[in-house]
Amino acid sequence: MAQYEAIRTVGGVRTAEIDEGLRAHMNKVYGTMSVGMFITFAAAWAISGLAVSNGQITALGEAIYFSPLRWVIMFAPLAFVFGLSAMINRMSAATAQFVFYSFAAVMGLSLSSIFLIYTGVSIIQVFLITSIAFAGLSIWGYTTKKDISGWGSFLIMGVIGLIVASIVNLFMQSEAIMYAISMIGVLIFAGLTAYDTQKIKTDYIAHAAHGDSEWLGKAAIMGALNLYLDFINMFIFLLQLFGSRE
Repeated sequence: MAQYEAIRTVGGVRTAEIDEGLRAHMNKVYGTMSVGMFITFAAAWAISGLAVSNGQITALGEAIYFSPLRWVIMFAPLAFVFGLSAMINRMSAATAQFVFYSFAAVMGLSLSSIFLIYTGVSIIQVFLITSIAFAGLSIWGYTTKKDISGWGSFLIMGVIGLIVASIVNLFMQSEAIMYAISMIGVLIFAGLTAYDTQKIKTDYIAHAAHGDSEWLGKAAIMGALNLYLDFINMFIFLLQLFGSRE
């Protein structure tokens, strides 16, 4: 945040340029994230429709939900995230955007089962609740004067713990553990929403003076990816807590 204040003292013209560029950058982040969200839910809905016909699981449904292929589908989004994060510096902004949208489609495949497990009404309700919570947290992260960069290490450790606990519970199938994971998950990704929003803002301000459009383009995609993951995970955990099952 100190960087932000330092840049704003340069002068009225420079401040206006930073503010205008920051708004455009944040609009690109949210716009890219929104397209990714649309791709995910459209893919999930379409695939769930192909997986079930006349109330019966189709061959496609058997393959993606009950065969060993389900493990590949389950962990494929993680591979995309790690791959994009590791290779972003060697990609062009256009390539990174294509990879992000491909990841969003794969995530849709991974999430398609929610349309078979939960009622459509509860999915819509939880989506709206998540959207309101996400918007409020992101706005707070953007506007707060408090430096919350120190939250990062703690929250990332929490995410790692959630992943380990979720993998263990795949075999234990404990309702109590799933409930605890969901409650903690909502809190962790709520914190990450505010943290990631502030980080996107401060990273832009730190690099805006260099005028590196290629870097800013890739930074917007990575920012969109982080906020997308925050939203999706918060949505999934809230759905596990409050969703009505079919």
